[in-house]
Amino acid sequence: MKTDEVRALVLAEPAGPAALRLGTLPAPPAGAEVVIDVRAAGVTFPDLLLTRGRYQVRPDPPFAPGLEVAGLVRRAAPGSGFAPGDRVVAYTGIGGGFAETVGVPARAVVPLPDNVDFSAGVALMVNYQTAYFGLADRGRLEPGETVLVHGGAGGVGTAAIQVALALGARVLAVVSDAAKADVARLAGATEVLLAGGWAGEVRDRFGAVDVVLDPVGGDRFDESLRLLRPGGRLLVVGFTEGRIPQVAVNRLLLRNISVVGVAWGHYAAHDPGLIHRVGAQLSRFAAEGRIRPVVGRTYPFEDGAQALVDLEARRTVGKSVLVF
Repeated sequence: MKTDEVRALVLAEPAGPAALRLGTLPAPPAGAEVVIDVRAAGVTFPDLLLTRGRYQVRPDPPFAPGLEVAGLVRRAAPGSGFAPGDRVVAYTGIGGGFAETVGVPARAVVPLPDNVDFSAGVALMVNYQTAYFGLADRGRLEPGETVLVHGGAGGVGTAAIQVALALGARVLAVVSDAAKADVARLAGATEVLLAGGWAGEVRDRFGAVDVVLDPVGGDRFDESLRLLRPGGRLLVVGFTEGRIPQVAVNRLLLRNISVVGVAWGHYAAHDPGLIHRVGAQLSRFAAEGRIRPVVGRTYPFEDGAQALVDLEARRTVGKSVLVF
């Protein structure tokens, strides 16, 4: 391998995760503000979409997926706020994190709390930042409100459970089976509901909810709208079910409810201070022990394709992580 290259999992064409191959990509340029030696890379649903050319942004191949990394700073520009040896978590933007070394802007880097290891810490970027941005910023969650979290055993779901609890809410989590129910309970959910008949159970036991965080879409979205109290907010995070729902806006008008988009990565480009601001709150929660990322499985870096295959097959719980 040349000195101006780094090892990476490279996608030469958008043919799905099985098309990932161990190869090389150009090393971070000399002008990169912060260069990080990667110790862990998070596995996210957008990574899966990137491998199939289905994400909103489509990088030109060859490229490496990977939106988030945790590791040690190798070098940093003066005034960046970072120094060699710092433990950090970073957002790489649209891909690039499935590599041994990455270069990123300083605004996309946050310190990693000392009590959080790299594998757990990488979840504090995309999953936990999305959960906090969705619930606190977009959802205006208030202490004492009731939050319903779909996909409660997944990476975003477990993050949302813990963030909602840290913000003083009661949390209902919806999961697909009993094993995943155990994961949602481990994350701290107040109540856990199985997907079969979940809506009726919510209606019978709780009447209605104040906020729904939905990374699933499809039928879950449709049912969730019916369960919102007046003033309720449905937070749209993603569509893992596959069907993108549509809304009859007269229902929003007559019931005084809101559907709110939560696109954290896109908003971070609009608000350069977002990652640092949210990161500071999450670091405080982590230092206080109020959030503890649930790592479902770690994979060797070279097995990144399998990690994405498992994610697509819904065999994963909590956060999946590649370790270097």
